[in-house]
Amino acid sequence: QVQLEESGGGLVQPGGSLRLSCTASGFRLDAYAIGWFRQAPGKEREGVSCISSSDGIITSADSVRGRFTISRDNAKNTVYLQMSSLKPEDTGVYYCAASPTGWGLRPASYDYWGQGTQVTVSS
Repeated sequence: QVQLEESGGGLVQPGGSLRLSCTASGFRLDAYAIGWFRQAPGKEREGVSCISSSDGIITSADSVRGRFTISRDNAKNTVYLQMSSLKPEDTGVYYCAASPTGWGLRPASYDYWGQGTQVTVSS
């Protein structure tokens, strides 16, 4: 059974940092493209960053480029999202998702989703 679990969310002040983790069970993460998405209240889910399966190609949204870094630890079957210089507009529920064939920042490209972890950036 394919399962994804996010962790690492919380409350942080503007300018602070958080590291989110996405741990997989039931499959090898390095065989799937993994994306991080977020959804703020009243807004659509948007792509944040993703990493391809075989060659580790990364793409990120303009709004987070230079502040967020996606990485993968195959030994731990975990993908991370290191977030720094956080802003109030980064607040939302963050989800990781996996796809065996798709890639990119469109939610529709992904087949498996975690339950999400809340990130709140506020003073």
